[in-house]
Amino acid sequence: MTTRRKTTTTQAKSSSDKDSLLDHYRMMQLIRFFEEKSGEMYMLGKIRGFLHLYIGQEAVAVGAVASMEPQDYIVTGYRDHGHALARGMSPNAVMAELFGRDTGTSHGLGGSMHLVDASRNFCGGYAIVGGQLPMSLGLAMASQQLKENRVVFVFLGDGAVNQGTFHETMNMASLWKLPVVFFVENNLYGMGSHIDRTHAGGRDIYKVADHYRVASRQVDGMNVLEVEAAVREVAERVRGGGGPFLLEALTYRFRGHSLADPEEYRDKAADEPWKARDPITTFRSYLVNSAMASAGELDQIDIAAEAEVEEAVKFAEESPEPSPEVMYNNIYAG
Repeated sequence: MTTRRKTTTTQAKSSSDKDSLLDHYRMMQLIRFFEEKSGEMYMLGKIRGFLHLYIGQEAVAVGAVASMEPQDYIVTGYRDHGHALARGMSPNAVMAELFGRDTGTSHGLGGSMHLVDASRNFCGGYAIVGGQLPMSLGLAMASQQLKENRVVFVFLGDGAVNQGTFHETMNMASLWKLPVVFFVENNLYGMGSHIDRTHAGGRDIYKVADHYRVASRQVDGMNVLEVEAAVREVAERVRGGGGPFLLEALTYRFRGHSLADPEEYRDKAADEPWKARDPITTFRSYLVNSAMASAGELDQIDIAAEAEVEEAVKFAEESPEPSPEVMYNNIYAG
């Protein structure tokens, strides 16, 4: 059932027009600046709790969301800022949520790991490893029974593959041919352990799908256009009744598991080959070398994206704290 796809650092063309390519670049830079600023605010004590940054993995969320339809559902784990922003959620509202302010996506009650926006079918980040998987199964079952033209994309890290919920969800999705894409972002580290120490099947996680008779494929998660092309193809197959699919993106997080992670387990020399494949700098080089954009145009995008993040911080800082009564809202449907 598996389809072997060799990873490459060459940008595979997917979006054909300049505007789409520049939008990919803008969104990846927005996510990068947002995450760097979030880390800064955390160290200043303005963001509390846990904070899991998406730095290094931007090409996955941006490429994937670019090939989705508005009615498709997205469910993800606790490293959810990148997916939320790529889906179109307001940087102001997301930053306010991180600050615990009333203007946040959940009035400040959810925080970093629980971003949600029902209007965009963004069904939330989940703090429990693998906790998003049963939720994705339920959404896919509902979509199938209601004959809706939806695909459910559930994002998970390599660490979640070892959870029982992953195997239970894969099994049911296969038996009932549900319209769900299991999108594994394999950044090689589950918390403080390398995948070679935690996953008996090795680094090629996509092969796990064979046991459940689920089609699968591996792509270069550092290449936004390869991710976009793969998701477009997979989504068409699943939307057409082809059953579930497991897509594995090989990527790398450039920061620790969370900001509470001292990263003492990681060999810094191992980071260097991955940093040379930074999805933003390599895509920038591709755009300039292919004459799709000038360095000056991209510099202006950088300036605008950074200013948007600064505005988000200002908005969050000036927003009010939620009132205690907010805690009692939305407990029961209706």
